[in-house]
Amino acid sequence: MRELPRKLTIDELAELFEGRTRLVERLAETEHPLDQAEGVLATLSHEDKVAALAAHPAIGQRSRLSARSAVEQGADAEPEVLTELARLNAAYEDRFGFRFVVYVNRRSKVEILDVLRERIENTPEDELDTGCRELVAIARDRWIHT
Repeated sequence: MRELPRKLTIDELAELFEGRTRLVERLAETEHPLDQAEGVLATLSHEDKVAALAAHPAIGQRSRLSARSAVEQGADAEPEVLTELARLNAAYEDRFGFRFVVYVNRRSKVEILDVLRERIENTPEDELDTGCRELVAIARDRWIHT
């Protein structure tokens, strides 16, 4: 297990956060970027937060996944579960205007469905904050377990 770094490059951060976004650019300028990520997110515009979330693949997505995302998402779901994830992901994006992001943390897709059902009831402001915190949790986990 690795300790959180003092500095990371844009390329290293883009790998952890699934793409080069304004968040990644700002973090590359920051000492202890993974410790400071939530604070940096708080300073970003709504559009920049949405772009950071959009860089991540949807839960249950089967194609165009990074190697890391494919491993994290696993292949443990029945077709009915994947269909329901796709349906709820679409409903979530319609409701909030941004992607559902969750730190899977080795949970099954059935468990993630329960999280999605619960979070779809949140307010847009609360959900944007939750999604951004989850994004940071994913990046930290990726760094520590690489």
